[in-house]
Amino acid sequence: MAARILHRLRHALAGEGGREERACGGSEAEDFPESSELEDDTEGLSTRLSGTLSFTSHEEEEEEEEEDGAGDKLGEPPQPTGTAAGAEDGEWGPAAERPGGSLLTRQLQELWKKSRGSLVPQRLLFEVTSASVVSERSSKYVLYTIYLIRSGRFDKAPAAIARRYSDFERLNRRLRCRFGCDMAGIAFPRKRLRRNFTAETIAKRSRAFEQFLSHLHSIAEIRRSPEFLEFFFLQDLQAAQRLTCTGMYREALATWANAYRLQDRLGVCGSGRFLLTLAGLAVCHQELDELCEAHSFCEQALQLLEAQGSHPLLGPFLQAHVHLAWKVGKDKRRSEARLQDLREAGPPLQQQPTLKECLIKEPLE
Repeated sequence: MAARILHRLRHALAGEGGREERACGGSEAEDFPESSELEDDTEGLSTRLSGTLSFTSHEEEEEEEEEDGAGDKLGEPPQPTGTAAGAEDGEWGPAAERPGGSLLTRQLQELWKKSRGSLVPQRLLFEVTSASVVSERSSKYVLYTIYLIRSGRFDKAPAAIARRYSDFERLNRRLRCRFGCDMAGIAFPRKRLRRNFTAETIAKRSRAFEQFLSHLHSIAEIRRSPEFLEFFFLQDLQAAQRLTCTGMYREALATWANAYRLQDRLGVCGSGRFLLTLAGLAVCHQELDELCEAHSFCEQALQLLEAQGSHPLLGPFLQAHVHLAWKVGKDKRRSEARLQDLREAGPPLQQQPTLKECLIKEPLE
């Protein structure tokens, strides 16, 4: 009898405890309904999205660390440390099941990094920034200054040319002789007998020249033609060569540098003209006792000549690079080895001209 009463008492106490636990659980459910959990998670997601898609220096530092050989794949998260590492292997389970949507954040970061590598190709813009009337002894003309601008990029130093109407007319005539079909739909401003120097005429021609150059550059065959390319940088190369021959190295250096920027904008950094430009920059910097800059341009030229078995400027560039590397304390063993190969394969290097002699003797027509 006593045992039966004790059993009933235990059963009653256990039932009251279960009801209290269910009551507590119900109150917690009322305090934190399902809609509230969704709202809180949405707020956290919006915060993570804004942090993921913003252009912050932290994100750029992560990319630099990956490029420097950190060994992590694109979009792969860093290894967890401290309490986060314990949470991953502990009560929260895998990273994909942890609250806070960290997997979604990583996916968005990976998509964002991939999209940054597939941007729209840059366009080259031609902008007439100024036009001035020049009066000489027997002539009067308008000189137009045109900047070559790459869309989507900020260039510290501009690439500029100054041309008159007759220069554009000569380019138009040469291109129509060679590319008659492609030039059929390209308009060119007519020559006028009167009112050539009014503000209205100059403004209209400025816009027409911008459209003319943009239209020419949009056609691949014309864009790569010598007639089109030399319109931009041949005059600078000729002027820089004359200044170098007369020993005006500081003035020549500025002209060589502008020719370098023009060829860079036009995408012809592997041509013979570009190698000559690098030679001019190296020679002028060396003559001005700016040896580190001269060494840098020699290295750039040798990188372009790496794939070529022989080139008239290869020996002079190698000799200049070895000399400059010794002066500035850089490694010259590779250039010395290539020089040795040239000695074994060709005529003695003593008979080859120096880089400056090649620069002066190069015909530019």
